Amino acid sequence: MRVDFAPTAVDYARHRTGFPDSLFDRLAACGIGRPGQSLIDLGTGTGGLARGFAQRGARVSGVDRAPGLVEQARLLDRDAGVAIEYRIAPAEATRLPDASADVVSAAQCWHWFDRPVAMREVARLLRPGGRIVIVHFDWIPLEGTLAEATERLIKSYNWRWRLGGGNGMHPRWLTELGNAGYHGLESFSYDVDVVYTPEAWRGRVRATAGVGATLSPRRVEAFDHALTALLASRFPDPVLTVTQRVFVVIGRRPVFPALPRTRRRLWWRSRR
Repeated sequence: MRVDFAPTAVDYARHRTGFPDSLFDRLAACGIGRPGQSLIDLGTGTGGLARGFAQRGARVSGVDRAPGLVEQARLLDRDAGVAIEYRIAPAEATRLPDASADVVSAAQCWHWFDRPVAMREVARLLRPGGRIVIVHFDWIPLEGTLAEATERLIKSYNWRWRLGGGNGMHPRWLTELGNAGYHGLESFSYDVDVVYTPEAWRGRVRATAGVGATLSPRRVEAFDHALTALLASRFPDPVLTVTQRVFVVIGRRPVFPALPRTRRRLWWRSRR
């Protein structure tokens, strides 16, 4: 399934829920996102996580391969009164300097990366003792809920979509990080209820991999009409509450970064 979030940029900026304040509070308690820290946010999209860190005093750079999403991020930054540097590049090859960040983050995007390559790039970007933080925040399609009904509808319009039915937890990322040399691994998760209007829910769903990022404009329009009918018939309330799960993985930079052999020797000598 070829995924391109660029066509969803406007919906993404307007309707994809930002991250709850409680997430930043918990990360700050772990020493992540504190004032003055240098932070690189990979796959930043419209900057939801990056902006939250910047509002709390971190020095943030955002990296994304989609110019349209970054353009929306800059507009949202302006409204929020924060300054974030952006770079158009893939997460696996940012071209940012070695050892330039205290923290490297990735939110709602880690599953899209070539993870072995991305983990090497993160190790290169982190300073000694620096940390990676991976954040996922998504609805939970429990039986009989709006989220479950919406996923069924997505599947009826996009048979290639395989991301439904999850529980918001990704324990394999801990195993992958450990195998790549990251240590001090920790994880936490918790649920929050997010409130949408029917219009906002439609926009949120259009800005997903299963709809706006893969379907043709004609199919997106047809899907949106079908979702409108579903809301009117089964979920007619003017306020819709959707349970979403925050899942976070934190790890420390490998002691021996994943650098080419010659550069690894130089790196080791520089610390003797």
